[in-house]
Amino acid sequence: MTFNLDTYLQELEKLVNIDSGSKCLAGVERVGEYFADKFKTLGWKITRHNFDQTIAPCFEISNTDKEAYDVLLLGHIDTVFPAGTVQERPFIIKDKRAYGPGVIDMKSCILSTYYALEQLQAEGKLQDKAICLILNSEEEVGSNFTQTWIETLAAKSRYVLVIESARVNGDLVLSRKGLGRYDLEFKGVSAHAGVAPENGISAIGELAYWITQLHSLTDIAAGLTVNVGVVSGGTAANVIAEQAKAEVDFRYVNPQQIEQIERKLKELIAHSQQTGVKVIIQGGANRPPMIPNEKTKVLCALTEKIGQEVGVEVNWAATGGGSDGNFTAAIGIPTIDGLGPVGGGAHSATEYLEIESIEKRLLLLKKLIERAPQL
Repeated sequence: MTFNLDTYLQELEKLVNIDSGSKCLAGVERVGEYFADKFKTLGWKITRHNFDQTIAPCFEISNTDKEAYDVLLLGHIDTVFPAGTVQERPFIIKDKRAYGPGVIDMKSCILSTYYALEQLQAEGKLQDKAICLILNSEEEVGSNFTQTWIETLAAKSRYVLVIESARVNGDLVLSRKGLGRYDLEFKGVSAHAGVAPENGISAIGELAYWITQLHSLTDIAAGLTVNVGVVSGGTAANVIAEQAKAEVDFRYVNPQQIEQIERKLKELIAHSQQTGVKVIIQGGANRPPMIPNEKTKVLCALTEKIGQEVGVEVNWAATGGGSDGNFTAAIGIPTIDGLGPVGGGAHSATEYLEIESIEKRLLLLKKLIERAPQL
């Protein structure tokens, strides 16, 4: 089949111009239904999953009734952008790049996957291959309701290909850090800050101390980062703050680093700076690290060989960002990531897709889907 870039970009524009942040449930569902309808025309089996009322439906798309798969493809149909983002900055093309919310993370990636599978089917190259594509509706908020589903499908698959975008320099992704978060709530005692400050216990004061202590755990060389990214608290400048809250993100490469964070939290509770402050901690690790095994390295070698054949230089990157591939790699299934087009600026107003990368990256993915089951 001949690839038509203009048609591809017209389709991509429709998809990008749908607000589909994780909490924009109707928009996420529209994106999922768009792809479901396209795969229905190919005769593929579509299964909708409504895992929870707080997330949009997820889609399981397969060309087979078999219980096991040669290749499981992982994608997500939610973005990080709130309702109204499309109106502020809709899809545009400028200087060989396409821009818009979700253009590289990951609407173009799923669209490229559809084109690859459509072409393989038309060429008769999927007749003896069992393929399944997951479209997750809550990847950007942690896959809390979908992790078990993903792991169950991965456990009966030979290989997992994660269709997130390639890195800015074109690298594919071989390993990812594990990640997690904590929600912290501090409860102190309010008092007039000018008249009777000695009667108050500042929740904000205690939180400020915790921020510096938690940030001190960050060790870039060791792959551990801790970031207090969201804080709130207090009611007025002249009132000792009775309450404060914080949201903490952490990334790690081994379980000992989780233990290190947990020890610090226990130490902070036991030796608070503000006597009498109560602290409630919720959360923990929610994605294990994505670490390649020996079978993954064989899959990497095949990817590099195909790259030489299609004119794509294949190099591998490690990243601190998580994906659903973290789950599949952790249960031992060979998993590689970053098989979508090249782009950058994900999760920001500058998110972009390198248009010239689309066709070659599509061909790389297509040939890998075709040949991976032969390993």
